[in-house]
Amino acid sequence: MSQSLATVAYLGAAILFILSLGGLSNPETSRRGNLFGMVGMAIAVLATVFGPRVSASGMAWIVGALVIGGGIGLYAARVVKMTQMPELVALMHSLVGLAACLVGFASYVDTSIQLEGAEKLIHEVEIYVGILIGAVTFSGSLIAFGKLNGKIGGKPLLLPARHWLNLVLLLVVIWFGREFLRAETVEQGMLPLVVMTVVALLFGIHMVMAIGGADMPVVVSMLNSYSGWAAAATGFMLSNDLLIVTGALVGSSGAILSYIMCNAMNRNFISVIAGGFGSGGGAPAKKGDAAEPQGEAVPVSATETAELLREAKSVIIVPGYGMAVAQAQHTVNEIVKTLRDKGVQVRFAIHPVAGRMPGHMNVLLAEAKVPYDIVMEMDEINEDFPEADVAMVIGANDIVNPAAQDDPTSPIAGMPVLEVWKAKHSIVMKRSMASGYAGVDNPLFYKENNRMLFGDAKKMLDEVLSALKG
Repeated sequence: MSQSLATVAYLGAAILFILSLGGLSNPETSRRGNLFGMVGMAIAVLATVFGPRVSASGMAWIVGALVIGGGIGLYAARVVKMTQMPELVALMHSLVGLAACLVGFASYVDTSIQLEGAEKLIHEVEIYVGILIGAVTFSGSLIAFGKLNGKIGGKPLLLPARHWLNLVLLLVVIWFGREFLRAETVEQGMLPLVVMTVVALLFGIHMVMAIGGADMPVVVSMLNSYSGWAAAATGFMLSNDLLIVTGALVGSSGAILSYIMCNAMNRNFISVIAGGFGSGGGAPAKKGDAAEPQGEAVPVSATETAELLREAKSVIIVPGYGMAVAQAQHTVNEIVKTLRDKGVQVRFAIHPVAGRMPGHMNVLLAEAKVPYDIVMEMDEINEDFPEADVAMVIGANDIVNPAAQDDPTSPIAGMPVLEVWKAKHSIVMKRSMASGYAGVDNPLFYKENNRMLFGDAKKMLDEVLSALKG
């Protein structure tokens, strides 16, 4: 393939990637957006493999890598459950960061001795920044993976003087960057490059460890942005225009999504990165007197729940991570169909950080073929709770916690929440009275108009569905 044809293919792939992002912005066009992305990536890979920069001797290695990587991807797509998608996404981000680091070191060893003057300086800056971003992305994503799959607790690690520690690490990176750029040989430059890489790995670990459980969706989005910038830096190192464009698209879209999510949570993006959130670990956080539970939690049966739903005219369903764990989205859709057939208005209320990654609940509901027009964002539906007869919470906790509004000493104070307690009746489905991922107790459980439906969400919803149909 000639260079001009490869350039045209890259341009077409870049356009398809832009169309893909546009399609993914709306549930109704998300399938088409995914298709555009798949076709664009296929064109990009083929144009690279058969382009003028790949020699015949290297073709076998590339084909072998494609077969191995593609096989692993197909296997993961078949066996990974929907509840494991957030940790899989975090793991994929770590691989992008690792690739950026490896390409950076290889590019430094392979090309730096061939360059001189300003060209050498620019190339080495690209290498240094690329490895820095890649190392932070790699280690941070691995910690996020551990937190999301439960191997690492959700409690934030808040070291004494952690902000000063971050500042010291930044100064160390800058100083070794100066030493790296002044090195006259590859051997001299390797030491500061390795030291910076180790510091960047430590910074990535510390950064994500200091972030609490309730902020993990923002962390996933933030790491997605980092992986994009790491890919763009790799593109600069390899002089690959498409990789630069693609990385910039991913990096900027991830940054915008993180900013939007932080705004929706009334959180400062810098504070999410620099500090913790909640006490995590499943233990209740310390609270003021206003947050102490008042009253008694009242349990309810599946039959009683079905009766409340049957008599209601307006029902709002709030899905959470518990629905994902129980894989109850299909049963929820059957309940929605049954209620709508009886003339009940049913809608879903989606919080920006429900689940463990951005859009987690939207993906589950789309998988169950829930109509898009009844799935509402928090800002669209929060004012309608006072008019709802029943608000049913399925496995959510922190996003429906009134302490965020009522208790200024709460770790989640100021975070916008879905005001389910304003409905005439609220039903919370949980396995137990344990606190949520942020480790904050929930006064909602003890309100007079609230009932607790204990048990596995799938099992209890099946009973509710049977009672509704009976």
